[in-house]
Amino acid sequence: MKRAALALIGCVLASSAHALPSFDEVRASWRSSDWVLLARNGEPLQRTRIDTTERRGDWVELQDVSPALREAIVVSEDKRFYEHSGVDWRGAAAAAWANLWNTRTRGASTVTMQLTGLIDEDRRPGRRSIGEKATQTVGALWLDHAWRKDQILEAYLNLVPFRGEIVGLSALSQTLFGKLPSGLNEREAALTAALVRAPNANYAKVSARACGILRDMNRARPSATDPCANLDSFVQLTLTRTASASPRSLDYDALAPHFARRVASEVHPAAGARVQSTLDGSLQRFARDSLARTLLELNSRAHQRNVHDGAAIVIDNRSGEILAWVGSAGGLSNAPEVDAVAALRQAGSTLKPFLYAQAIDEKRLTPASLLDDAPLDLATGGGLYIPQNYDHDFKGWVSMRTALASSLNVPAVRTLVMVTPHRFAKTLVSLGLPLTQAGDYYGFSLALGSADVTLATLTNAYRTLANGGLTGPMSDLPAHAPIAPIAPGTRVFSPQASFIVTNILADNNARTRTFGFDSVLATRFFSAVKTGTSKDMRDNWAVGYTSRYTVGVWVGNADGAPMWDVSGVTGAAPVWAALVNYLHRRTPSRPPIAPPGVVRTKIVYQNDIEPARDDWFLSGTQMSRIALSASAEGAAVRNGTARISSPTDGTIFALDPDIPAARQRVWFESAQSSPAGSVWRLDGKLAGPSPAMTRMAWLPWPGHHTLELVDRQGVVVDSVKFEVRGAFAKIKTKG
Repeated sequence: MKRAALALIGCVLASSAHALPSFDEVRASWRSSDWVLLARNGEPLQRTRIDTTERRGDWVELQDVSPALREAIVVSEDKRFYEHSGVDWRGAAAAAWANLWNTRTRGASTVTMQLTGLIDEDRRPGRRSIGEKATQTVGALWLDHAWRKDQILEAYLNLVPFRGEIVGLSALSQTLFGKLPSGLNEREAALTAALVRAPNANYAKVSARACGILRDMNRARPSATDPCANLDSFVQLTLTRTASASPRSLDYDALAPHFARRVASEVHPAAGARVQSTLDGSLQRFARDSLARTLLELNSRAHQRNVHDGAAIVIDNRSGEILAWVGSAGGLSNAPEVDAVAALRQAGSTLKPFLYAQAIDEKRLTPASLLDDAPLDLATGGGLYIPQNYDHDFKGWVSMRTALASSLNVPAVRTLVMVTPHRFAKTLVSLGLPLTQAGDYYGFSLALGSADVTLATLTNAYRTLANGGLTGPMSDLPAHAPIAPIAPGTRVFSPQASFIVTNILADNNARTRTFGFDSVLATRFFSAVKTGTSKDMRDNWAVGYTSRYTVGVWVGNADGAPMWDVSGVTGAAPVWAALVNYLHRRTPSRPPIAPPGVVRTKIVYQNDIEPARDDWFLSGTQMSRIALSASAEGAAVRNGTARISSPTDGTIFALDPDIPAARQRVWFESAQSSPAGSVWRLDGKLAGPSPAMTRMAWLPWPGHHTLELVDRQGVVVDSVKFEVRGAFAKIKTKG
């Protein structure tokens, strides 16, 4: 009889062995509800929710669960877990006796018995028929025989449902406590264990159960402090996070949400997928934090610059791999969902290096060529185009090196006149910039960045200069081959022109006319960089490269609102400098070696227009002495020193009737310092002190006017005509 009973139990256990999977099979079949973006070294960077039916995190090994939680689960669900063989016969007997006398007591279902229901699709917890209870009991005996105790507890913690849609410890720990399961303390562990028995109970019931678990845990180590003190408020506050959790993503620390969306659009990952990217996790985190710090400083009480958004990207020069992609300022942003790395914004002065590289390749200019930074009026279909410099000042004759490094606008427009907007636009398109119109649409303003670009495409275009004129695509997913060959790029500029422009962008002395010597753009190692600011300070850029990396930064407002007194040096440049310094904190950045076809020559300027120096030239274009022609010198006198820069001839001023007449002014300006003894003369009468100031405010009066600049001999050296129109100013009446 005994042998028959044992044989029957053996048969039942054998049948259960076929019905229940092994531990390895259970773990292998686990699927997170998210897909995970991984860094290049396998570090998880971003989780994105795919399965909306349940919220499940990654499988958690028991060694990564805090000791407090392991204790809380055993105390709460199965006090003799480590003693019984899957079924707690003592507990079952006590439960049966209590049921006989209608006494409410804890059920006899062990952790192992509950686990059989969790891993068997046909048996769900809560179905309590006698047959199912018997099958669950036999299954628990088999599990305890086939699995180790640590495997049973590990699987249970990963499969057990918690509050709402949450399944498993990983999702619960991150959603409720914002931390990994290894960091849960006693209170958090007790609350977690309380939710196993009553996952959707109200706050009071969950708190009461958690308090009982805490007291059981502390019974062996009594203290004077009540473990349940202030527990109610803790439970209510914590459970509120479950209700407010996003249904789409765990998004634990929002490290790379925009880049994750970019990758998802390419590979369409399924739930549970883990996709390795090219991002460097440490660099991504540093870029995000650096951007946030700069924006906080710009909006501090001491500054208040009205700038709320920003973006940054880092690309490996050789491979094109994207190492960092920060699409927004996160919580500081007014539009955190907008990916500013991929958003179209006006380029500002960041297009100038490409313009000068093209002019060098076409042998229209050399770095030593002189360009006139003086007022310029260009006729267009819509009227006169009159470019101004950022500081509203003019420098006179300057070299191309100074014009590019100091970001002077008028010389850039003069260069575009030579290159033509049509050909320059074609070059920009070949660099990968998303111009949607031909060059004639933008006209001469294209030299100053009137076209819309994205930070990603602009930064990759600068990478073309870093790579000697060869352009190539960016990469966000690593190649399948262990060592992928770098595909040859498309040549846009010659190596010689790229080298010369790089040399200029790295020349701190050449940028002093605008930025001064002590600039954030000056690094302790080789770097070439250009800043840019679009019209009305709506966009602010800093883009540049070292020997290994190309870095682009944009700051502004996603809604296009203008910033307040923010330039490339004060806005984007500090973030750019922080990134390149971080990238080269241990590795050097060396300047490029001069390619064949360029020569370095000592140059001297006539009349010390610029200091003598060594400069680089395309072979065959070098010169040692540079002077203005007689006609150019005459033009310098006529168009520089003595010319009226404002107002320009034919200007029409309109008075605003809403502004008091006494507060409206028209400014008279000369392009250079006026000759000694010169005076302003308006409509045949002296309009200002003698000698004239280079800038003078005039109270406007409606009508046609003639403004003259007269030297001490009474000779008119420049003259312009302008008109003032306007209604009568409003007169405030007594009410």
